[in-house]
Amino acid sequence: MTAVNGSAQHAPARRASLIADGVLAAALAALLPVRTYVASLYQAGQHRFDAGVIALLIASAGPLALRRRHPVAVLAVTSGTTLIYFVLGYADGPIWLAPLIAYYTATTQGHRLAAAIAAVAGFVIGTVWGGGVWDYLVRNRPPPRAADLAALAAWLLVVLGAGEAMRIRRERAAAAARIQAEEARRRASEERLRMARELHDSLGHYLSLITVQSSVALNLNQQLPEQARAALATVKQASKDALGELRSALNILRQDGEPAPRAPAPALARLGDLVAQGSAPGLEVRAETEGTVRPLPFAVDVAAYRIVQEALTNITRHAGPATATVRVTYGQAEVTVQVDDDGCGPAPRPQPATGNGITGMQERAAALGGELCTGPRPGGGFRVQARLPLSGTP
Repeated sequence: MTAVNGSAQHAPARRASLIADGVLAAALAALLPVRTYVASLYQAGQHRFDAGVIALLIASAGPLALRRRHPVAVLAVTSGTTLIYFVLGYADGPIWLAPLIAYYTATTQGHRLAAAIAAVAGFVIGTVWGGGVWDYLVRNRPPPRAADLAALAAWLLVVLGAGEAMRIRRERAAAAARIQAEEARRRASEERLRMARELHDSLGHYLSLITVQSSVALNLNQQLPEQARAALATVKQASKDALGELRSALNILRQDGEPAPRAPAPALARLGDLVAQGSAPGLEVRAETEGTVRPLPFAVDVAAYRIVQEALTNITRHAGPATATVRVTYGQAEVTVQVDDDGCGPAPRPQPATGNGITGMQERAAALGGELCTGPRPGGGFRVQARLPLSGTP
């Protein structure tokens, strides 16, 4: 499924590249004959401009439409047509553009051997025919200037270096993207693992309560009808078995050698400690409470705590010097946590570079039937607000 999604995501980019290459090839196929015709007017003694020139120019420019799909083949075709062009004695013109572009493309895509062969071939073609060596040897014309040959070699080396630099840059960018994607998956996995553990704690709490209460009912009500006692005994045994299965599942979720947690479960009762821990140089954190403070269902309590914790972590990372306000509102049917900051730094977003903090908060809120809203605050800063209903929780 991941491979399919990745292919679907890269398909638009590939289509855009093909369109751009097609436009480039068409533009060169139209431009090269015009420029070559103009150049031929000022080069006496060369083969006259005819249909063969146009055919060779189009044959050289056309393959560039496939330069990213078949870079070596395109380089060979453009180099071959250029060689034929000069061997036939046509005027020196901009036909060099096509093999030069193909040469650069092959270099950027890592075809070093083909690029090196093309560079040598290009230098030979350029010096023998374009540079005047052929005229010097055959037609007794003046020898080519060393400066012209050096300039040609320099151009080839510059294009080779530019292509190699682009290739290295792309490889590094791709490696960085892979690392970021792996880090994002790891963070998401860790967050889901932590949520699974907390779900175990929540269900375990209620299953233990069911087991204890059914045991008390059986012990204190000896006169209960047999059917009622049998039902209570079934409830007691079922809750006990379910609790055992939960503990087995937790042993699988925990890493090897990881001890059972000894600290109190994260809950809004520890909000003061969380605010104190969130305060840092340049960051002041305040806590406010509205409504009647009362015990919350375990899952809601933990989710509210974790959302505040992640929001404060994002503020520390991104907001810069700021003041943060944590507001917890206890309603009749829901509890709302809101974390505001007035920082001027970049707002945290659910991107791979910043982990999966906001994604994890959204998943926590959605799991309880609630919702999470994030975004810039009026007047500057950032806001995270989560509404967690009290109904429907375990």
